[in-house]
Amino acid sequence: MNKAEKTKQFIVEMTAPVFNEKGYTGTSLNDMTNATGLTKGSIYGNFANKDEVALAAFDHNIRKVGVIIRQEMDKKTTCKDKLMVYVHVYENFLKHPFPVGGCPILNTAIEADDTHPLLKQKAVDAVYNWKGIITDLIEKGMQQGEFSKHTNVEQTALTMIAMIEGCIMITKLTGKMNYRKAIMQSVEKIINEL
Repeated sequence: MNKAEKTKQFIVEMTAPVFNEKGYTGTSLNDMTNATGLTKGSIYGNFANKDEVALAAFDHNIRKVGVIIRQEMDKKTTCKDKLMVYVHVYENFLKHPFPVGGCPILNTAIEADDTHPLLKQKAVDAVYNWKGIITDLIEKGMQQGEFSKHTNVEQTALTMIAMIEGCIMITKLTGKMNYRKAIMQSVEKIINEL
C-alpha cells in the first residue's frame, strides 16, 4: 500500500465512526478534520467530496460487521449453528468490535432512504447480501435435512433481518437491554423451528 492509499484508508477508518453516529447530514467537514487531525485539503486531496468519504465509511463499517459474523460462523459446522451466530453476536454485541454508533445498515437506511440515493443503494445492497447469506444457509440446511423442506426461505430470511434490525433500533432507542434479549429469543425460536 502506497502513502496515498494509506492516507485514504486512515481517513476512512477515522471518519467511519463519525458518519455512523452522526449520519451523512450531521457530519461536517470540521468533524472529519477533527477525527483525522488532517486539513480540509488533505481530506479532499484524497477524496473528491464528502459523498466519497461517506460511501467509503459505510463500506468500512459494513466490512467490520461482516468480519465479526464470518469469524463466528467459521467456528460452527451446522447451518443451524451458523444461523444462531446472529442471535449470539447481536445479543452480546458489546463483546465484539462493532462499529461505533451501532448498525450501519439501520443508521444509513433511516437517514438516506429519501435523501441520499448512493448511500441508500449501499444500504439496499447490504440488506440483499445479508438476505443472500441467510437464504443460502437455510437452503443448504434443507438439502442436508437440518431444516424442513417446507420452509419459506425468503420469508424466514427477511423476518430474521427485520427482527434483528428492529431489535437494534428498539434497544438503542429505549436503552432497555432486556428488550434486546426478548427479541433475540424470538429470532432463536424461528431458527429452532426451521
